[in-house]
Formats: sequence, structure tokens, C-alpha cells
Amino acid sequence: MTPTPAFPELLSLIDGRSVALRAAVAAGALDAPVPGCPDWSLRDLTVHLGQVQRFWAVVVADADPAAAPTPERVPDPQPHGDLLDWSAESTRLLLDALGEAGPSQPCWTWWGPSGAPMTAGAVARHQVQEAAVHAFDAQEAFGAPEPLPGPVAVDGVAEFVQVGLGSEGAWPHPPARIAFTATEGPSWLVDLSGAGARLDPDGGGEPLTTVRAPAGDIVLALYRRIPLERVEVEGDRALAQRLLAWGDTE
Repeated sequence: MTPTPAFPELLSLIDGRSVALRAAVAAGALDAPVPGCPDWSLRDLTVHLGQVQRFWAVVVADADPAAAPTPERVPDPQPHGDLLDWSAESTRLLLDALGEAGPSQPCWTWWGPSGAPMTAGAVARHQVQEAAVHAFDAQEAFGAPEPLPGPVAVDGVAEFVQVGLGSEGAWPHPPARIAFTATEGPSWLVDLSGAGARLDPDGGGEPLTTVRAPAGDIVLALYRRIPLERVEVEGDRALAQRLLAWGDTE
């Protein structure tokens, strides 16, 4: 398993991907449709990320693993004034809260059933992916998507399996194993069973399916931002299709 980037790097990546989203929005029209989120415009996408960042800023500051903050405690959840200024302030609130908390501080998360840590560090790790995928969405809206940065992409596969799939509960199909192999070198084996999705499981068992691509393309395929045809699939293609259809990718 590849190591998660250090906490300061996670904060830098959140900042950088949020800036990239705003740069893409500034270059486009706010009413432009977003291919990766078909019901949203660029404005909707920007508001979504800002609201997410403001919510998690309060979660981290509360340091209460038992409960999420109520909606009324999230500051300025609707944009006012310049949208990009509001977005930049949203990112600053999140980064300030994370920086003050440090990676080990406990907090509430929605992924408790996954077994992933319920800490500010885990929130930072997930918010890297949130900002990165939505920056890609914004860039794609005007036809200029850029590859995910290397550290985002390589950690994104494991983060998606551990947090996203790990929170979905039991795998609703026959047990199987699927491997993801990045052209950069790292690989991940995922066990799918009644116990859910588990990364790099103990014990034997060959994968029925192997997906090969640059790590960034694997992440984007997992988030259903690019079609399965954009990656190489060996073995049981239907298993890859079932996996990509499972779970929430917003």
C-alpha cells in the first residue's frame, strides 16, 4: 500500500486543487454545464465545494466524534458578493481549522463504518480528493481537463476504496477480488465480499479482474468521471462495471 502524503502536503494539495477549480471557473461561464455532474452548472459546482469546505471546517473545529454540526452552525453557507471570493474564504476556513487541529485530533465523519480513522488527518485526506475531482469537473466544463497531480492520484485509489467503498456495507454481488495497477508502479488489491470492500487483504486469492492505467485515470474512473473504456481491463470486465456502478461518487 502506498503511504498517505504527510499532513502539511495534504493541506497544500487542498489549497492547490481549490485554486485550480477557481481558475477554471474564472475562465468559463458560470452557467456552463458540468459533464461530471450533469445536473450542475459551474456556479453550482463552486457553491457545492464551498459548502463542503465550510461544513468540514466546523466539524474539525468541534472535535466531537459523536455528532455532526447542525446546518445552522455552518457560517455563510450561501454565497454573497463575489462567488470566487466566497469560495476562497471557504477554503481558508477549512485550512485554518485543519491546521489548528493537527492530524490526530478526533472528529465526526460519515465514514465510521469503514474503519478509516475519524480524525482531522482523515478529513484532510478526503478533502484533497473532493477538491481535486471537482477541479477536474470545472476544467472539463470548458474542455480543458488536466491530469490529477501525482500525489493526489496515487493516494486517491486507496482513499476511495478505504473510505468511499468501505462505507457502503456488504458487497451486493458474489465475492471477488479486483486489482488496480497504476502505470507509475503502485498496485492495490481489493477484496469484495459480504464484509464489504477491503484494501490489500490478507491471504491468497487471485483477482478476477485487473485494471491498468495511470493512477489519475483509475481515480477518475472510480469516481465515474471517465468511462471504463479509457482504462485497460483484463479478466472479468463485468466485475469492473459492477464495482464502478456501486456507491456514491458526488
